[in-house]
Amino acid sequence: MRQEQVAHIDELMRAASGLPVPSRATRDQVITQSWQRCVSEHRLDPVVLREPLILPSTQLREHQDAMDEFIHTARFGVETLYRDVAGLGYVLLLTDAKGITVDFIGDPTFDASLMRAGLYLGADWKEPSAGTCAVGTCIATGEALTVHQTDHFDATHIPLTCTAAPVFDPSGALAAVLDISALRSPQPKESQLLALQLVKSIAHKIETANLLNRFRGEFILRLAPSPEFADVDPPYVLAVDRAGCIAGFNSKARALLRRELESRPTADAARPLVGRRLSDIVEIALDDLPRLSPASPVAQRMVRLAGTGTPMFAHCQLPARISTRSVAAAPPSLPAPLAGLNGGDPAMAGVVERAARLVNTQMNLIVCGETGTGKEFLAKAIHAAGARSARPFVAVNCAALPETLIEGELFGYEAGAFTGAAARGRKGLVLEADGGTLFLDEIGDMPLPLQTRLLRVLAEREVTPLGRTRPVPVNIRVIAASHRDLRAEVNAGRFREDLYFRLSGAVLTLPPLRRRADFDWLVERLLEERGKVEKTRFSLSPVALGLLRDHRWPGNIRELMNTLDLACALSSGGTIEPDDLPEGLLAGDALPHGSAISPALLRGEADAARDGLVAALRARGWNISAVARDLGVDRTTIHRRMRRSGIARRIST
Repeated sequence: MRQEQVAHIDELMRAASGLPVPSRATRDQVITQSWQRCVSEHRLDPVVLREPLILPSTQLREHQDAMDEFIHTARFGVETLYRDVAGLGYVLLLTDAKGITVDFIGDPTFDASLMRAGLYLGADWKEPSAGTCAVGTCIATGEALTVHQTDHFDATHIPLTCTAAPVFDPSGALAAVLDISALRSPQPKESQLLALQLVKSIAHKIETANLLNRFRGEFILRLAPSPEFADVDPPYVLAVDRAGCIAGFNSKARALLRRELESRPTADAARPLVGRRLSDIVEIALDDLPRLSPASPVAQRMVRLAGTGTPMFAHCQLPARISTRSVAAAPPSLPAPLAGLNGGDPAMAGVVERAARLVNTQMNLIVCGETGTGKEFLAKAIHAAGARSARPFVAVNCAALPETLIEGELFGYEAGAFTGAAARGRKGLVLEADGGTLFLDEIGDMPLPLQTRLLRVLAEREVTPLGRTRPVPVNIRVIAASHRDLRAEVNAGRFREDLYFRLSGAVLTLPPLRRRADFDWLVERLLEERGKVEKTRFSLSPVALGLLRDHRWPGNIRELMNTLDLACALSSGGTIEPDDLPEGLLAGDALPHGSAISPALLRGEADAARDGLVAALRARGWNISAVARDLGVDRTTIHRRMRRSGIARRIST
């Protein structure tokens, strides 16, 4: 071990232990914090000199396949950066979010030296494997940085200088890391300041290019703080769907919008940005976007951020199929199964219109949304609207099947494949869905080993039942659903990233019931369905409808359906009154903060109903049959209302 390596290890151990280090060795805080992580969290030994870990080609190919389209988009940016630093001894690495190098440009003359240093295709640079390094520490912090020479944790890396910047996807999750490294460099760390600015600039361009590529059919809104640069290179770029909701953004726009929301005195800032109304953040309506096209003078394209009033100069790129004369043109005709899912909610309209364009594609889909928002209803509608409608729709609840049985249930098994197997074997749900649609509900709860098998099915379009040696070809379209944030599950290591990318040909996000503008339509439709079964026409009294409107609906449409089932069963004459609703609704205990109707007011309405019933009973001398005739209900309804209101027989006057 060389003397410089011994000195480096001594300094590192002192810093990681919190002991004073020589004055010559002043480190950035991000470096010392990484050193401490390497020792305390990753359990790396500073004395061990590690050879670079380079994946075999088969494993590397899996990482590349998972982000094939992104690599294609990023390639021009990587080549541009390499041309800018050509002849300076740098090598360019693009890694995935796990730190595996999936693209690489370097001088072929130095291939052997670069491979020995780990600056090569397939190299693993995540912090738990390589220690403090530009890629791994960038992944850990989400920030661009330079790790220069003895900043590295592993003493074998101290000749290197490495500078990296994160590249985020349109939802704000880490997608990749762009790194520029060299085998040797001047000793001062300041020599890499230009490299840091270059890699940050190209990472921003890759990020924006990926956003534009993903949302070619949506509005692209660019914002700049000055009119001079509004049409040149605006830093803030957002994708806006046709319902006027934010569909994606680059990281500069994400930071701007977060600052804007955090300036407001409300807990609303914690909500995700994707899916928010653009008008909540920028003072602009969907119908006004065409006037922000570059054809208009830049002075007329000034907009303000809704909270702080900060002026911004806008540049809007319209979807290719939308005329600049009319954004509010009639939407394309929707297949009946999809059209029946929406009664006029703009966010839901965007979901079903996008789904309508995907019904006959081969791509797999992910449907996201809170529990009970109707993910399976949407999946069935997509299946029914497409060419696969005559073939099976097979639904699997991944959270409900025991882990010990799910493999056999999904992939099937031969007779005698294991103890307890059915005498004739089992076909398996994947093969049952052949030619049709396989709906995997709560895919986020699928065990990791089964995720690996499902990935193979999707990649090879064949399935091998347990106990069988030869695979069986299968033609399926997979629609997966989850109430979990699958990107967060990927980052936490609980969901395979390559499976996520196989499934997410498109991601459709359903709005929660409390935010749907077509709530009354949805209630009316559900009551109509129940009326057909019961041969009764059901309706809601104004007070009962008000209670439904102001409930928070944590269980979404599923909770609404259960509520209406109970209300219809308890109602008399088909009219649903407040006391036909679940007790939680009457008490107002589930109302959201800021609701227009407070629990106290609802209790007041209940008190008024009680007083009215007492007055009717007194007027009829407590003759319950007479009161029931007066009110057009039966005697059991009067008795039930008396019990719920706490009315004892013959209240004293």
